[in-house]
Amino acid sequence: MNYNPIEFLDLDSFEHASLFGGANAVWEVLGDRLAQYVRAHLQPGMQGRVMDGAWLAANDVFIGEGTIVEPGAMIRGPAIIGRNCEIRHTAYIRENVIVGDNCIVGHATELKGCVLLNHVEAGHFAYVGDSIIGSRCMLGAGTKLANFKIDGSEVFVLDGRSRLATGLTKFGAVLGDGCKFGCNSVSHPGSLFGRGCIVMPGIAVRGCFPAGTRIGTRTYTETVVT
Repeated sequence: MNYNPIEFLDLDSFEHASLFGGANAVWEVLGDRLAQYVRAHLQPGMQGRVMDGAWLAANDVFIGEGTIVEPGAMIRGPAIIGRNCEIRHTAYIRENVIVGDNCIVGHATELKGCVLLNHVEAGHFAYVGDSIIGSRCMLGAGTKLANFKIDGSEVFVLDGRSRLATGLTKFGAVLGDGCKFGCNSVSHPGSLFGRGCIVMPGIAVRGCFPAGTRIGTRTYTETVVT
């Protein structure tokens, strides 16, 4: 499986495509590299509408034109949020987050250390930790992209043939463009999903999945390399 960012993501229309420049494996942009990029490119400003009752670290956040931040939302930053997004009631965005244009970060959804490309929908009760979400992905209610192993050890990518070191102790998932996760689905740390993968509701998944894979209770086989 090729892990180059262009295998997962169409970056042509993404304002922050340069984040991925020179990366051989898509997960290389997470962690320190993402934090450094956000700090270097963040120009705090509120071009959208921040409603009464929202809380923002004003000196650490950029809100793009046409974006609405609803009451009860909390954005700690540093964070860069694009144009025409909806940051809904009780959304929680913290620490080194980039959100593209036309995205929905919904009720009780938490983002941490992650990149969302354009037209991503995470409408209800989702957790997105240290992950990359491609354009036009949809996360059903209760989707969790787990980013931390229970023993705190390094996260490896397991692709059925090899066990690839990432150098990261916090790494959730990479979702290629157009992936869809059903309600209450969970991905284990270090999972990769090619473009257009579908994870059925209530499924826990781990491993690397080629583009177009449909993962359900009868079709899913865990990918483990020891």
